[in-house]
Amino acid sequence: MKRGLLLCVCQGTCPSFHKMDIFEVLNSLRREGIFEWVGLHPQLCSDDGDKYLRELLKGAEIDQLYVAGCDPTMQKKMYRDAFEAIGFPKEKHIGVEIRNMDTQQAIDAIKKAVEENK
Repeated sequence: MKRGLLLCVCQGTCPSFHKMDIFEVLNSLRREGIFEWVGLHPQLCSDDGDKYLRELLKGAEIDQLYVAGCDPTMQKKMYRDAFEAIGFPKEKHIGVEIRNMDTQQAIDAIKKAVEENK
């Protein structure tokens, strides 16, 4: 199964991300080979975030897209237009909330989501 991971960090200024080393989260999961690729975006809910998602996923052969950031319910609403614009099935999107976590808690939350969605 091909999986991609994006971290969205609310511009990097939100206090809810200050306890984690976002690069260590990405590197740890990348080194373990859980994901085909990992990426970072400062604010996927912005207009350029929509553009980023459309460009990244256009024609992408991926089974699951994990987005670690804010509330998964909000993610579904915020990314809906970008997914629809390129025909990316919304069922392939799996949101993982990592706000107010430290580095290891965020890694564990993402791994747990992968285990639950095998």
